[in-house]
Amino acid sequence: MLKPEPDPTPETPGAKDGVAGPPRWGKGTEAPEEGRFLQGPQPRFTELKRLSRICVDFVRGFRKLHFIGPCVTVFGSARFREDHRYYELAREVGQRLGLAGFTVMTGGGPGIMEAANRGARDVGAPSVGCNIVLPQEQSHNAYLDMWVEFRYFFVRKVMLVKYSYAFVVLPGGFGTMDEIFECATLIQTGKIRNFPLVLMGTEYWAPLVEFLRGTMVAEKTIAQADIDRILVTDSVDEAVDRILAAATHEFGLVWQPVDKPRWFLGEARSVPPPASRPPEAPPAR
Repeated sequence: MLKPEPDPTPETPGAKDGVAGPPRWGKGTEAPEEGRFLQGPQPRFTELKRLSRICVDFVRGFRKLHFIGPCVTVFGSARFREDHRYYELAREVGQRLGLAGFTVMTGGGPGIMEAANRGARDVGAPSVGCNIVLPQEQSHNAYLDMWVEFRYFFVRKVMLVKYSYAFVVLPGGFGTMDEIFECATLIQTGKIRNFPLVLMGTEYWAPLVEFLRGTMVAEKTIAQADIDRILVTDSVDEAVDRILAAATHEFGLVWQPVDKPRWFLGEARSVPPPASRPPEAPPAR
């Protein structure tokens, strides 16, 4: 049985005067808590405390997001500025989703996230951010009606899927790619069915699509059907039509009054109530 080797350096947790501390497990991280988690088995009480913090993260998310209504989550880079074409596209996406009656949910940061939340704010639609606490703190954008911060990435991902009827993905980096393939895996394995995954920006995504088709399908590591489920487009109309068709015809979403907060549970609505009926058609552009 392989066991972790002792590290004789004084930097080892528990080491003193050059004497080896307990065996080291895991990987280095920037945040001490994650580093301790990745060191492997911990005392049982320590693991119980960590599990309690995870439960608190879930409960916080469930309570704050209970009244936000049906959402569409928009992903993309935090690095695009207001004058970038993808920022402008994301803002239009937020507007159209808001006019369609959805709450617009993002990671709550700048760039594409800010643009989508701003688009929702433009048309008076609810705008929500699910932030993640990182070593390099990133403040939420100014166009949120409500936001909730999560300690754990996996809890945040659960919330983004739980309350969303679709993902719209604009150009982005590693985090954006992670969200694409997380969602694609859930769809492929049947954990979520017929869930719209829309990639906006055909030029940006062309090399990725070519790799999926020319390499992964060719090598039979994925099926052509796995790619066919992903819509790649530059058309906001096409994207919103796909999302509405799935939400109403496949998921059975109907327009009705939303649940009301219960005062005896300490609940309160943190965002404007979502539309209780289908909105009017957006004005011609």
